[in-house]
Amino acid sequence: MEHLSQEEISLIEESQQGDMDSFEKLIQPYQKKAFNIAYRMLGNLEDANDVTQEALIKIYKSIDKFKGNSQFSTWLYSIVSNSCIDYIRKNRKGKILYLDKDYDSGEGTYQLEVPDEENTPEYLLERKETQNMIQDAINQLNYEHREVIILREIEGFTYQEISEILKCSEGTVKSRISRARSSLRSLLGEKMKA
Repeated sequence: MEHLSQEEISLIEESQQGDMDSFEKLIQPYQKKAFNIAYRMLGNLEDANDVTQEALIKIYKSIDKFKGNSQFSTWLYSIVSNSCIDYIRKNRKGKILYLDKDYDSGEGTYQLEVPDEENTPEYLLERKETQNMIQDAINQLNYEHREVIILREIEGFTYQEISEILKCSEGTVKSRISRARSSLRSLLGEKMKA
């Protein structure tokens, strides 16, 4: 477990022995980002809350399988991401999320993009329409492409972190991101013509 801090190692070991307080402390720093990943992948607040909670339960039940070969956060985000993909496969329905709204998850408010108060109403309206168009295009991507675009472009993970989360090579990640960007450009080009 060379990638982990001594505190994390202790919390993991205590969690593996069934200590719920240690588990809560262990996952607390990662819950907001886990929720944001789920929300961006699923596009629906209730679904994101449900899938995040399900993923955290899976993590608790399988904590003994964590061997410390990667960062704990990478392992956690991988389970969240896979839970989202499972949910998308089971519930193939198109949902739209908007990047400029505040959302309350019960644990706090998440603002996905901070509006610029100094701009004119016309500019803000145009920007909102552009954001909605981009998000609509992201929602049309297949789940593999949507996942890598969200992890890289929105959540800011490195190629190496994404390869660990998705359990594939960095080359595969780069290839998927390239194809996803190309698909996104194509979808946005069609929307601009419409």
